Amino acid sequence: MKNFADQLVRRIAELDNPTVMGLDPKLEYIPQFLIDQAKDEYPDDMEKASAHAIWLFNKALIDAVCDIVPAIKPQFAYYELYGIEAVKVLNKTIEYAQSKGMLVIGDCKRNDIGATSTAYAEGIIGSTEIIGGEKIPMTGCDCATINAYLGIDGVKPFLDVCSRDGKGIFILVRTSNPSAGDLQDLELKDGRKVYEAMAQLVNTWGSELAGEEGFSSVGAVVGATWPEQAVEARKLMPNNLILVPGYGAQGAGPDSAVASFTKDGKGSIVNASRSLMCAWKKREDLQPEDFAQATRDEAIDMKTKLNNALKDRKYV
Repeated sequence: MKNFADQLVRRIAELDNPTVMGLDPKLEYIPQFLIDQAKDEYPDDMEKASAHAIWLFNKALIDAVCDIVPAIKPQFAYYELYGIEAVKVLNKTIEYAQSKGMLVIGDCKRNDIGATSTAYAEGIIGSTEIIGGEKIPMTGCDCATINAYLGIDGVKPFLDVCSRDGKGIFILVRTSNPSAGDLQDLELKDGRKVYEAMAQLVNTWGSELAGEEGFSSVGAVVGATWPEQAVEARKLMPNNLILVPGYGAQGAGPDSAVASFTKDGKGSIVNASRSLMCAWKKREDLQPEDFAQATRDEAIDMKTKLNNALKDRKYV
C-alpha cells in the first residue's frame, strides 16, 4: 500500500530537491498577455475569464518545474476568492500536477470536529459516496494541512483516511506569521511551550503511520522564520515530516529554512509561493511571455541554496 511520507521522501531524493511550489494565484501575479488571452476566450463572462487566466498560469508553471520540483501546494483560499469557477480550476490544477508526477499538498488548514471533520477529510484527501454507491475522490489531494487546536476530535478523521488511503497531513505546530508567538510560545504549567505540546501530540498521533523511509505521514508545519523553534520542534518530532513555509517573500533565507531538517538532511520540505510565481516580475532580461522560465530559474536557485545550506548547517 502506498504511503505519503515514502512517496515524498523518495521524490525529494530522486530530484535532489527538498522544495514545494506554492500555487496561491492572484490576478495581479499573472502576466497581462494571459489575462488578455482569457478575456478573448470568455468575452462575456469575466468570472470565467479570471478563472481561466489562473488555469493558464498554473499550467505553465507546473510544466516549467514538474521535472525538478517534487510537489505543489495550492492554497485553497486563493481559489475560493475567485468563486466557483476558480474552485474548478483548483481541482483541474491538482489533477494536472499529479499527471506530471508531482505530489499535491492541499493547503486548506481545516479545523473542526466529528462529522464535519470527517467530511473535510473525505472531501480533500479521501473519497465520497455518490448516488449509485460509487466512492470517488472529490478534491484528490495527496496531503492536507490542518489546524489541530481542537484536539484529537478534529484530527482522528484525517488519521483514519491517511491510514486507509495512504495519504498525509501536515498539522500546524509553529507557524511562520509574525504574531505566532502570541499563542504558540505561551508557557504551560509544566514548562513546555504551547507549540512544544502540539509537537509532542503530532509525534504521538503519527506513530502508527511511519513508512519504510522512517518518516510518518502525519507531519507538522514549522515556519522557516523561527529557526530556533524549528530546531526544538525537530527534537520533539524526530520521525515526522515537516513542511516549512516562510522562505522567500516572507523573509526567511536558506539557512533558517533548513533548521528543521534531520541531521542527515532529510524529513522536511520547504515551500516558496510568491518568490516562484512572481519571479518574472524581477527579470528585466526576460519578456513577460517567458514568465515560466523565470519561475524555473528561481526554483533551481532555491534548490541550490537549500542544498548548500544543508551542507553547512548553522542551526543544529
